[in-house]
Amino acid sequence: MKKNDIILIHGTNYKQMAKKVMEAANVAEDIGDKKKKIALKPNLVTAKAPSSGATTHSELLAGVIEYLQEHGFENITIMEGSWVGDRTGEAFRAAGYDMVCDRYHVPFVDLQRDTWKEYDAAGMKIKLCDKAAAVDYMINMPVLKGHCQTTVTCALKNNKGVIPNQEKRHFHTMGLHKPIAHLNTIARNDFILVDNICGDLDFEEGGNPVVMNRVLGFKDPVLCDSFVCDSMGYSIQDVPYIPLAEKLGVGSSDTAHANMIYLNQPDQAGVKFRMTHRVQKLAAYTEPKDACSACYGSLIYALDRLNDAGYLRRGLPSVAIGQGYQNMPEGCAKIGVGRCTKCCEKSLTGCPPKAADIVEFLKDNWK
Repeated sequence: MKKNDIILIHGTNYKQMAKKVMEAANVAEDIGDKKKKIALKPNLVTAKAPSSGATTHSELLAGVIEYLQEHGFENITIMEGSWVGDRTGEAFRAAGYDMVCDRYHVPFVDLQRDTWKEYDAAGMKIKLCDKAAAVDYMINMPVLKGHCQTTVTCALKNNKGVIPNQEKRHFHTMGLHKPIAHLNTIARNDFILVDNICGDLDFEEGGNPVVMNRVLGFKDPVLCDSFVCDSMGYSIQDVPYIPLAEKLGVGSSDTAHANMIYLNQPDQAGVKFRMTHRVQKLAAYTEPKDACSACYGSLIYALDRLNDAGYLRRGLPSVAIGQGYQNMPEGCAKIGVGRCTKCCEKSLTGCPPKAADIVEFLKDNWK
């Protein structure tokens, strides 16, 4: 897998999806030596079930571990340090990781209890947990979601879990963006498997999950988080640690020239989406007909950006979306999103279109 590759897979069999992404990326060949120390770094920010939109799904960990064990790798660890206000052990059980560890005989390391050393991170002194520093191959497994302080969170910020609590507090006193960028000059990002199943709309602790039913694979954490901005309707300038990390040589933000590798296409007509009241208010501006979760989720993120900007108001025509529009006559609706809505008077192509593109399209055409 190349640094500018982005792997995407859609569906609801999350364990198999994770395995297919690992196969497509040829992670086993990338690791090489079967004796290497491999660690999985999920997002366990708080003691909530992954369905809340806050934490990495246990099925993804199961899929990654099965893939590794089937390829002869045995020196595997799951490691994480939850945020300062939560105990990692409680979050570990709430996410179902205890059952994964028992089933696959993989140990869990609570980095809140680990020792640490200080390193030079491109001119900034940063403390890094010893067990994380000893890993030969780190699989970063963040959740694609919003964040109340940094706007979005994914690969780059997820590495905050490999530093001790006192350093986490220090990051907040410095302002999160600069230290997050510098941290990623010393924290490993050998492979990134992104949980884009139902990340939260704008809060790292969950509560308003947006169903996308998608898993992503990256080698470049800057490209990953830049793609997240596209997917949620933001610019990388809205998330200062992304251009800062790029300037420090961590990776590239050039999503325009990324190589998109689609392992399948979204096809989930008839899937029912669980919506909180806040998501329902955004969904009231839509008219879905057999919409797949990836396309519908992109539209929800875009509507949230437009709501933030004050664009949403009464009287706007409903936005058509979904496979049910594919065979409808021309002029079937005023405006639509996704390649299935070509029948609409105005339509944005894409399968699914990025939220950033939806935002601009609706700004120009939604009257």
